Amino acid sequence: MCSIFAIFNLAAGDDLPALRSLALQMSQRQRHRGPDWSGVFVDDGAILVHERLAIVDPASGAQPLRSRDGELALAVNGEIYNHRELRADSTYEFTTGSDCEVINALYREHGAGFLSKLNGIFAFALWDAASRRYLVARDPLGVCPLYWGHDGKGRLCVASEMKSLVGLCADIAEFPPGHVHDSASGTTVKYWQTPWRQYEATQGKSIAPEALRSAFEAAVHRQMMTDVPYGVLLSGGLDSSLVAAVASQFARRRVEDDDRAEAWWPRLHSFAIGLAGSPDLAAAEVAAKALDTVHHGFTYTFDEGLDALPEVIRHIETYDVTTIRASTPMFLLARRIKAMGVKMVLSGEGSDEIFGGYLYFHKAPSAREFHEETVRKLDALHSYDCLRANKSMAAWGVEARVPFLDLQFIDTAMSIDAKEKMVPAGGMEKAILRQAFEGALPDSILWRQKEQFSDGVGYGWIDGLKAHAERAVSDREFAAAASRFPYNTPVTKEAYFYRRIFEQHFPGEACAATVPGGKSIACSSPAALAWDPAFAAAADPSGRAVAGVHQQALV
Repeated sequence: MCSIFAIFNLAAGDDLPALRSLALQMSQRQRHRGPDWSGVFVDDGAILVHERLAIVDPASGAQPLRSRDGELALAVNGEIYNHRELRADSTYEFTTGSDCEVINALYREHGAGFLSKLNGIFAFALWDAASRRYLVARDPLGVCPLYWGHDGKGRLCVASEMKSLVGLCADIAEFPPGHVHDSASGTTVKYWQTPWRQYEATQGKSIAPEALRSAFEAAVHRQMMTDVPYGVLLSGGLDSSLVAAVASQFARRRVEDDDRAEAWWPRLHSFAIGLAGSPDLAAAEVAAKALDTVHHGFTYTFDEGLDALPEVIRHIETYDVTTIRASTPMFLLARRIKAMGVKMVLSGEGSDEIFGGYLYFHKAPSAREFHEETVRKLDALHSYDCLRANKSMAAWGVEARVPFLDLQFIDTAMSIDAKEKMVPAGGMEKAILRQAFEGALPDSILWRQKEQFSDGVGYGWIDGLKAHAERAVSDREFAAAASRFPYNTPVTKEAYFYRRIFEQHFPGEACAATVPGGKSIACSSPAALAWDPAFAAAADPSGRAVAGVHQQALV
């Protein structure tokens, strides 16, 4: 993952050298995302700064990317997986081998209406000096983070991470996924429109297991586009194991026009982390042995995780309980991965949202409500799992890619009638996906019950965090929670403990408002609490809160 920082709406008389220095200073706060190189563009209308993590075309893909005539300047965080097809159809004169340069080409040839042509993860700022126009856009699911706000002079500031706007902008907000802001019209519009959002568009539609499998294999293949060492995150759960299983098919080949080319990194390396004796570490060993990956299972202690919490919250920029619980071991794992020279990993985020894999989906009362909840969960991913995976890994200069959220695969999987995804009484969640990959994994992995990452690293992790928060937050302090935090008031001592740390780095209601609230059980949306009367009483984001479903449910 790279990072971008931009300032637009510059006016006559602005001190450009001072603004350049300010932009570099603000961008430096997110340089962990792009430790390989820094690039700056300045003219009298815009300033763009880019911190690069070189994954594709390390030799010539430095940013901001300029058109040959010098009129376009582009700073991008992300990957465009279909860039070769887009290049083949373009008459634009490319200057690099960067996958992101197709954004300049498409803008030059189609104006602002090109976003739907991209299959990738991205957040970008583009400046057109000839027309004094700029675009800001973010990928449909919000896999790549993006924030914006205005400084005291009314200039628009854009950054990959919120920390780069703190102290500069009073109106910090998250840039919405699937939207583009065009200065020519002054509007921010949604460009990603999909028929499957409505349940009626999916009714009666099914898919053969082999077609679903083929669609996912193609997604993983597309996202193995890299010129540097890579690996896979392998928790031993269904989703990460499927990613690893498919990646292992292509690991010896580079994703090029000639797929017979030998890869630079011919053995697939897999990575897992947990407390000693965790369910994930044991399952990951089984999966890795079956797939013949070079496996690295790391352990951490509760105290090591607790020590990391303040830095984790500073990096992931949230006070959401589930996200922090899961981000901490991922943050620690990213550091170990970076130390081994790996710069990109494939991860399993998104599957549970698409296929209804969280344990509370067992209680879905109808196919319509099941489907509507999957749409709500996909819409919220940018605030939860995508944020966790992206920022936890980017904290150490590692890029996380998410094949389940490949746009072509999403269109295939979300177009299936939710009746095909629902969990039969006594059955297993995501059966449609498991059946599609029969034989690809040992049955103990293929049919392993869902474990949320924060549970799977070891049940003692969550239990220990709750106990620590009870000691760290006094009853008196917690009783005054509504006075100290009137917006999105914490309802548990654990939530209060995280919020207190968050406020130290991100003060003010604008920052607090970038984090969603509401009750949840096992990662549900608040709307799903109506599915079972017992949910309202339990209301804990751990998967173990779903009594009667989780094998080690909380009592």
